[in-house]
Amino acid sequence: MTEGTTSAAAEGADALTRLEQEGEIAADYLEGLLDIADLDGDIDMDVEADRASVSIISDAGTRDLQKLVGRDGEVLEALQELTRLAVHRETGDRSRLMLDVAGYRAQKRTELSELGAKAAAEARSTGEPVKLKPMSPFERKVVHDAVKAAGLSSESEGEEPQRFVVVLPA
Repeated sequence: MTEGTTSAAAEGADALTRLEQEGEIAADYLEGLLDIADLDGDIDMDVEADRASVSIISDAGTRDLQKLVGRDGEVLEALQELTRLAVHRETGDRSRLMLDVAGYRAQKRTELSELGAKAAAEARSTGEPVKLKPMSPFERKVVHDAVKAAGLSSESEGEEPQRFVVVLPA
């Protein structure tokens, strides 16, 4: 191995270790929160797409955990931000950690990918831009990725919280 590849491998290992540490800090924070709220749930940690990913899952059903998701994922978004702040407090670094509760984000990602593909197909067939409803940053990112995978481009327009995706024809 050359010095450059050794250095790159070391940097990659350091980044992975840092992301695993973020996941552990987040898991500790969330376990404490679950205890306080008297909710049952297991914590699953992973590293996906260069960011720590933490999921709260439950064998006893997801009904209790739905309280942590809230209407349209609003509570989940707030909980993710609080968890990121807890990680920041411990590490001093800004976290891009993703939190999922009871598979909500995974299901939402599937639905949004389908929406992005349909919007891309519509833009391609009509030759007109397709404007979608306002979405959270997470939702827009998933749609942008789906549109890109379909071979078209998209952009976000508007101001939060009314920011939305526009799928552009070829």
